[in-house]
Amino acid sequence: MTATRQQFFKPTKATAAEKAAETNSVAKGIIEQEAAAREKKTEKLRALRLAQDMEAVQPAPTPKRKRK
Repeated sequence: MTATRQQFFKPTKATAAEKAAETNSVAKGIIEQEAAAREKKTEKLRALRLAQDMEAVQPAPTPKRKRK
């Protein structure tokens, strides 16, 4: 089997539009990942804050006063 030029080199160059589209899709993917991580963190912090609020709602036991 003989080696041909097409096996080792790309027959066509990528156009500027193709490069821009690839960059755009990669950037959108990164932004979506960051947004998902931010939403996950927000939900976790919201749950913790609600748990703290529920603890604050419960009244603390009042100490009994001693009679003199």
